[in-house]
Amino acid sequence: MSINGVLGNALTGLLTSQTAMRNTSNNIANVNTPGYARVDTQFSARSYAGIGAGVEIGTIRRVVSEFLDGSALRTTSGASEAETRADLLDRVQAQFGSPDDSGSIFARLQSTFTKIGAAALDPASIAGRQSAISQAEQLFDEFSRLSAEIRTVRAETDARIGDSIGKVNSLLTEIHDINAQISRLHASGGDVTGLENRQSQLIDELSKYVDVRTQAGSSGGVIVRTGDGVELVGQTLKTFEYNASGQGGLNAAYSAITLRSENGTAINIEPHIQSGELRGLLDVRDHELPELAAELSELAAGSADALNEAHNNATAVPAPASLTGRNTGLMAGDALNFSGATTVAITNADGTLARRVDIDFDAGTLSVDGGGATPIGGGTVGDLVTALNTALGGSGSASFTNGSLQISAAGGGGVSMLQDEANPSDRGGRGFSHFFGLNDMIVSERPAFFETGLSDADAHGFTPGETLTFRVTGANGTVRDIDVTVGGTSFADLRNAINDATSGIGNYGSIQFDADGQLSISESGGNSIQLVGDTTSRGGTGLSFSQMFGLSREAAAGRAEAFSVADRIANNPEQLSLAQLDLASGAVGDTVLFAGDNRGGLALQSMLTSSRAFDAAGGLNSAQTSLEQFASRVAGDIGLRAARADSDRASALALAEQAEAKRAEISGVNMDEELANMTIYQQSYNASARLIQAAKEMTDTLLNMV
Repeated sequence: MSINGVLGNALTGLLTSQTAMRNTSNNIANVNTPGYARVDTQFSARSYAGIGAGVEIGTIRRVVSEFLDGSALRTTSGASEAETRADLLDRVQAQFGSPDDSGSIFARLQSTFTKIGAAALDPASIAGRQSAISQAEQLFDEFSRLSAEIRTVRAETDARIGDSIGKVNSLLTEIHDINAQISRLHASGGDVTGLENRQSQLIDELSKYVDVRTQAGSSGGVIVRTGDGVELVGQTLKTFEYNASGQGGLNAAYSAITLRSENGTAINIEPHIQSGELRGLLDVRDHELPELAAELSELAAGSADALNEAHNNATAVPAPASLTGRNTGLMAGDALNFSGATTVAITNADGTLARRVDIDFDAGTLSVDGGGATPIGGGTVGDLVTALNTALGGSGSASFTNGSLQISAAGGGGVSMLQDEANPSDRGGRGFSHFFGLNDMIVSERPAFFETGLSDADAHGFTPGETLTFRVTGANGTVRDIDVTVGGTSFADLRNAINDATSGIGNYGSIQFDADGQLSISESGGNSIQLVGDTTSRGGTGLSFSQMFGLSREAAAGRAEAFSVADRIANNPEQLSLAQLDLASGAVGDTVLFAGDNRGGLALQSMLTSSRAFDAAGGLNSAQTSLEQFASRVAGDIGLRAARADSDRASALALAEQAEAKRAEISGVNMDEELANMTIYQQSYNASARLIQAAKEMTDTLLNMV
């Protein structure tokens, strides 16, 4: 071999050893860098015309396992989703508290009925009455606060979705830019491992937000897809688009997250986001929080309705001069649809009976002061009011305005109501006074229950041309809004329009009445149907279709924020009804109200453990159970959601750590191995340098011989 050959071989040795040492030193420097994959330098022998010509770099590659990389990406997405859900649900659960926490909503509920029971033991005690009223105010204030907190968390969750979208787009852009750089270097034969490591770290970061998988690009770089195959980065860049509303209301119309290509086409990407922080945020915003709000609302409404049921069959002593009911949404022409019997009594200030009107809805008659029965004269709400007004005579009056019934006493008297024990009055599962809310202890500007007692035969009372907007979300995530225009005259006409397969929701579900006049939506084919828009107003009541029947999320789940103790009771504790009419004799002039009577108070206290119907709400099925037991179910479901999310978080984080450890075993930097390689490359470098020195000395010797 010539001296030039020795020099050439030695130079290749120097250069390759230098490159290998550079890569090894970079590995050592990144020993603690998350996601860094060590770089392996492969050598190959050079030859020229069949003669050895030294050494060259064969390949410089990152040491990775495609399988382990994919596993790490999947588990990272799962852990991020689980952590997001757990953090948000922990926050909400902490607001509710546990049943044994004295400040929790559940403890406040128990305390309210305990205070009512204490007041019933001494009806003459103003302090006892004030304590019961104050506790009830605190209970419903807490219901309102919790509902507002859920809305706040929902609004913040939506804002976080917008922030996450911004981060995702930034990562996608950088990954795409690195693809272009890798492609250029790849074409020129340059070292792309540094860019690939940076890109890998970006993909790891992306997987925290969206589940992704990758495949190698044909000219270097990677193609990034969602877990189910939708391309995010390839030859072109795609971007996520979302306009965060910042709203947390239960009827908030959130826009879909879309994926837009460079050519302008866009698809709804939400169904393709299967895990990651975004999936966690979407699920909590769209499912967990509305379901918790619905459960809270059903508990609040059940609490108010239970108290009102007993309070409407009780009375203060002396009785109030006038009772004004809630806005029922009914019109004077609506069918009466009551069964059973009830009594309206006008009493004097001393508790003696001045006028007694017994109403027998089954027979369609009234009797005054124990006299003979006379026909109501018709089957509508207006007919009853007219007949009652006549029956009260000079002792009182009755009126019905804009959905609200009012009964007043004359001459300093008072009004009291009492259900027939053997055959209590009933419309939609509630007694006469209870249904109209004549003596409600807890009031609300919106309906607390949706058993209206209406039927298909009743006039719907809405103005033709008003619209209802239903949002249909398909099983695949597609969203469609359907506008139904009010027409016809009856509820049957309106239901048929809504259920129409061409212009309504008939292809996706239907609405129907039950025996109590409650409308419900039945969904089919995996579709979800919500009433999201409503321009209707029934007659002069001002109540919309959705408010009357609770078909929108806001109408049903937003009830918790609307309850309060009636002002007439909050301002005058003596108006708390702790007594009951005593109609054992029931003759005019007999004493029927007694100051020490506590039967009404005991009935109020018993409502905590009395069985009643609860609608399905959130994750809870409909049930016939006590208020106390339903509160326990709500507490259990909230606690279970938080505990399950916390358990899922622990499991997901453990899986992610395990997957990362497995990946590190293959791709991670082993310090001992790298130091050993560094020693080998240093020795190789030194040996090549000595060859150059030897060649120089040989050349000098030859030159000196000339």
